[in-house]
Amino acid sequence: MAGGFLPYHEPGIVEILIIVSFFFFLSLAEWVSAKVIRAGIIGQIAVGIIYGKPLANILELPWQNTFMVLGYVGLILIIFEGGLTARIDLLKQNLILSTIGAATGVCFPIGFSYLLLYLGYGYGPVETFIIGAALSATSLGTTFAVISSASKTVDLANTRVGSVLVSAAVIDDVVGLVMSSVIHDLGELSGGGDVNLGWLIGRPIVASIAMAILTPVLTKWVFAPFFRKFIEYHFAQLDHLSNIVLMVLVLSAFISIAAYAGTSVLFGAFLAGTFLTYIPSKQPEGPFVVMTREEGEQNADKSPTFVHTFEAYLLDVQEYLMAPLFFASVGFAIPFLELWTGKRIWRGILFTLLMVAAKAVVGIWIPLWKPLSKVTPSPQKMFRKVLRKAPDPSEEANQSVEKTEESSKSSGTLLPALLLGSAMVARGEIGLLIIEIGYNSTSYVTQEGFITGVWAILLNTIIGPIVVGLLVKFYGPKIGQGEWGLQRQVIPGHEEESHQAAV
Repeated sequence: MAGGFLPYHEPGIVEILIIVSFFFFLSLAEWVSAKVIRAGIIGQIAVGIIYGKPLANILELPWQNTFMVLGYVGLILIIFEGGLTARIDLLKQNLILSTIGAATGVCFPIGFSYLLLYLGYGYGPVETFIIGAALSATSLGTTFAVISSASKTVDLANTRVGSVLVSAAVIDDVVGLVMSSVIHDLGELSGGGDVNLGWLIGRPIVASIAMAILTPVLTKWVFAPFFRKFIEYHFAQLDHLSNIVLMVLVLSAFISIAAYAGTSVLFGAFLAGTFLTYIPSKQPEGPFVVMTREEGEQNADKSPTFVHTFEAYLLDVQEYLMAPLFFASVGFAIPFLELWTGKRIWRGILFTLLMVAAKAVVGIWIPLWKPLSKVTPSPQKMFRKVLRKAPDPSEEANQSVEKTEESSKSSGTLLPALLLGSAMVARGEIGLLIIEIGYNSTSYVTQEGFITGVWAILLNTIIGPIVVGLLVKFYGPKIGQGEWGLQRQVIPGHEEESHQAAV
């Protein structure tokens, strides 16, 4: 019933001290774990376990629920930022490789799960599939957090291996979340409900494919031309204000469409970021073509980019409040005390090692890709051969520059392969979401199967970021200088500056 008011009560000193200590230890644990193991999120998950229901239950349950919702908004912002900063050119160039890597990252965990859980531990076939599906997802939040934390050493977002990682992780998560929708509805089947099985399985798949296809098509042929012709020149008058309004509207629209269509809001958040990255004009006279935020703010005919606006208004809130709450909320969802029996420990650790291998194998495509690409040339190369047109002098110049750069880079693929494989290992929030849906909403997953899956999800989420952090710490510059490292991004009218920025 509307009306009335909520009586204001001054919070007690104990409540205040609990909240203060919670946020203080979130920051301290992040700093310590970042210094010691190069994975700050592990400390935040540990604080969530201690302060949440799994261990000490210091925070009141309504607070934990509130922080879980705020943390999920933080996850949406993390993925939205990943879409905003994604290199569209690199995503397109490496789409086939990313798709193959994602397919490997989905099939191997499910297949290995049947080898160990079904044949070895004697779990049921449906239970094994649900646990394998949970371990087939890659934590998008952890992936983007790792990329962000590594930016001081090497800008992974602008590397070729980083673009493959982002694309493969997004595809993995879309597949995982589609399977989570199916698993959730399997509860109705197990309960004897009258459910259309075809629609049950088909809806999230069709919705995800439709969004993946329609978004770039409509963006390129409808929204981008309209924005560039009628809207973007007015944005220079209001700078950040117009940007933030459009960002909120676009993000809200995409996650709403994704939710009501039956796919993941996280996929919608990533598409919203890439949508905003693409729609501004790329011509030198375009308002959004600026090299620095100051240039967009100070020039009357220029506007800060959407990335600049995100950094100015949302990045601090995301980095110091929302993202820590998200990783703490992951800790809230871990049944910590139930993990510690001898049988559960050895089964969980053995399954963990198998699941590390099942995701790390994705990195094998890095050394295999160059020989495979020679055997099967790209459609662009075949098209040029058929046309046999005279080469454009500017293209020849670019090719000579690229050859010079390539000759100066390391030809090694071992480090990028290790980086890709280890970065795919973390399961995090998506894995926990899927396995908890299977445990709480269906009758197929037993407590033993749930605990085994949680062991693997938890340890994989710890192992993956630690390995990535160590690789970046000791070999980050070498990876950035290699052929799978930093790629030049040409901004029209700023060729020299963009080349220097990339190098």
